[in-house]
Amino acid sequence: MMSMTGKRRRVSATGAIVMAAAMVAGAAQAQQIVVQGNSRIDADTVRSYVTGVSPEEARRNLLASGMFSDARVSQSGGRTVVSVRENNTINRVVFEGNKKVEKGTLEGVVEAKSRGGYSPAVVNADLERIRDVYRRFGRGQAKVSVRTVDLPNGRVDVVYTIDEGDKTGIKEIRFNGNQAYSDGRLRDLMTSSEMNLLSFIKTSDVYDPDRIANDLDLIRRYYLKNGYADFRVVSADANYDDGAGGWILTITVEEGQQYRVGNVAIDSRIPGVDGTVLRDDLRTDVGDVYNAEDVERTLTKVTTEVAKRGYPFAQVRPTGERDRATGTVSLGYIVEDGPRVYIERINVRGNTRTRDYVVRRELDITEGDAYNRVLVDRAERRLNGLGFFKKVRFSNEPGSAPDRVVVNIDVEDQPTGSFSVAGGYSTADGIIGEVSVSESNFLGRGQYVRVAGSAGQYTRGIDFSFTEPYFLGYRLAAGFDVFNKYSDLTRYSRYVTDVVGGQLRLGLPITEEFGVTLRYSLYNTDLKIPNTLKRPYNDCSAPIPGYTAIYPGGTVINGQNVGGLSQYPGCAYDGEASIALKEAVGSTLTSLAGLTLAYSTLDNLQLPRNGFYGEVKPEFAGIGGDSKFFRVTGEARYYKELWEDVVGFVKFQGGHVEPTDRNLRVTDQFFLGPSLVRGFAPNGIGPRDIGIGDSRSNALGGTTYVGASVEVQFPIWGLPRDLGLKGAVFADAGTLFGYKARRTFDVNGDGFINGFSPSGSCNFSAYTIGVEPECVNVRDSAKIRSSVGASILWNSPLGPIRFDYAYALTKDEGVFDGVGRVGKDQTQAFRFSGGSRF
Repeated sequence: MMSMTGKRRRVSATGAIVMAAAMVAGAAQAQQIVVQGNSRIDADTVRSYVTGVSPEEARRNLLASGMFSDARVSQSGGRTVVSVRENNTINRVVFEGNKKVEKGTLEGVVEAKSRGGYSPAVVNADLERIRDVYRRFGRGQAKVSVRTVDLPNGRVDVVYTIDEGDKTGIKEIRFNGNQAYSDGRLRDLMTSSEMNLLSFIKTSDVYDPDRIANDLDLIRRYYLKNGYADFRVVSADANYDDGAGGWILTITVEEGQQYRVGNVAIDSRIPGVDGTVLRDDLRTDVGDVYNAEDVERTLTKVTTEVAKRGYPFAQVRPTGERDRATGTVSLGYIVEDGPRVYIERINVRGNTRTRDYVVRRELDITEGDAYNRVLVDRAERRLNGLGFFKKVRFSNEPGSAPDRVVVNIDVEDQPTGSFSVAGGYSTADGIIGEVSVSESNFLGRGQYVRVAGSAGQYTRGIDFSFTEPYFLGYRLAAGFDVFNKYSDLTRYSRYVTDVVGGQLRLGLPITEEFGVTLRYSLYNTDLKIPNTLKRPYNDCSAPIPGYTAIYPGGTVINGQNVGGLSQYPGCAYDGEASIALKEAVGSTLTSLAGLTLAYSTLDNLQLPRNGFYGEVKPEFAGIGGDSKFFRVTGEARYYKELWEDVVGFVKFQGGHVEPTDRNLRVTDQFFLGPSLVRGFAPNGIGPRDIGIGDSRSNALGGTTYVGASVEVQFPIWGLPRDLGLKGAVFADAGTLFGYKARRTFDVNGDGFINGFSPSGSCNFSAYTIGVEPECVNVRDSAKIRSSVGASILWNSPLGPIRFDYAYALTKDEGVFDGVGRVGKDQTQAFRFSGGSRF
């Protein structure tokens, strides 16, 4: 019997013979293939496409390689003859005329590449690829041509010449099947918009399939939030219309009926967990309109609560039974112990800029934790809400064991920085311009950075902001601001300020609706009173040579020699500042600690239709510095959509400041006007100094204010909705009172206040005093001011712009001083404010 060793030797010998025979046969076949016409491409490379196939298949292989413009394969005398014509080699690919689309974007779509073979078919196909890119960028009428430039050694430059043409975006967005909400309402939900008169400055009307897909999800979530549990998008068709010069987007929906919550039950199938105890975590109540977002919040809260009780594998499963006859849906939440599956690994893929930890910190789970689908879905919503990514997709795959799962997070980074040039006009600040650079994902770390500079008629400044949303690894938003702002307030008060300082912030989210922000500010205010020929607001105290009338030397009034002083009251009639403001001239350092308690259920922070927002801000100044006070302010707003696109809201506001060390500094009080009651000028409401000739512009501020507003906003019928124009009518009421700053000042240092002891009363008769009063005669009325008016609001691509016209119904008319009324409120019927980004 032959041994196993002998068998192996025979098999090895046989294999060697077969291999050698194959090599000889291959060499013989290679010797039978004759290659003709090649100059740069090696003959063996040509033979590799021909060996072992039929002549026709060999010809197709050679042409498909992209290296040859022509190839012929024939057999003659036992030989295979291959004749080829080589393509030129591309030296470089050049783009001309592209201004709206970057070179890198075009290089990514064309198949003609540097050092590759030139193929007319490929280059011609690239023309259509480039046109498609321009269609996506809103330039559907772009014209693209190609030419080649011959170079030595069979090389060519491929030059694509582009005529970008005019912008061709989304011409029309149509909806089919919608009954509950109008086309206009659904368009308002979308980030994409139609072309209109403002298309030359906006980009939202550019057709982008990814943005459209996101818009469809926004529409779906809106319907589900408003009770339409059967809603679905049937189709979304986009067609480019050459005649219209843009894209026609047709979205077909199926709404179904609106449901209300008929019953809510929670069924705990985990021993030791009582379902009734979990009812406090439910966000859905009987009688409410069905809201899918409330269901999602309930799932998260119940899941988190059960996990805290020691059941990390618990799963909360929603159930819903629709009763179309009654229009109700019975909701149920089943709590049960899920499969014991652990997360083996979390892979973050596709992030080329954003750091891995920025993605991972949005997860409430990590490697080794129990896998919970509710928490995974919540993390996906959080990541989509960051705005850092164009796409976010979660997927699972089996781990190394049956009880292990791998979670994959695929993301696609998108630009997060912006450069903006802003400009606007307001009746308070005049014409103003701003240049800013911001980045919401700084260095891929998820940090927010902004630097901005502004300049205008009456104000200028610069500020820098930085925010770390996850301070020390916790969900705490810490940041700081550094700023410098100059304000010229001489049109309404006779002073200018220059403020330099900074602020530290720490935000603590308590719940999804409620948060607390701790703040510490340190800033220096330099107050000056102009005293020039054009603005002689301090010449009673500092006479302007050649302008201010003065008493001649030796003039005695009330037993005092007042020679060389300004003649009073003549110097006061050209706009003299109050003595209280003069006392505040110079630098004031304020060290301020405070916090903000904010609660919000608004459906949209920028353009709310429904919901409530309230905040309270207690603050304390006196941790060092010159200012010593306790201040608290608050505001509450409630919004309600009365009819479709008709939104009403009420607002209440109030504040009080109390000195903690004798008197307040006059500049630490509240100075209010149209922000409290429209129809009044800036600093037009509240206590005023009536002891001088210019009480119109000498607001002193108050310590207490309250106010209320009612407003109804509505679309302006007959105008295209996407222009963003709305109208509004409003009514305001409020008051500011309670002057608590100093009232007497010994200006000349003689220990007397206009001839009286400091504890005595002030004499305000300019003809008996003869010099500027050293005390403040305050007109302080708590009378309720009120107004009604109308507004035009424009949510333009340049930013929000608002025109208000208000008529004051009630106001403080001041007092009669023998010549006229002094100390009255200052009105301003028209108010315009706006900022822009272009």
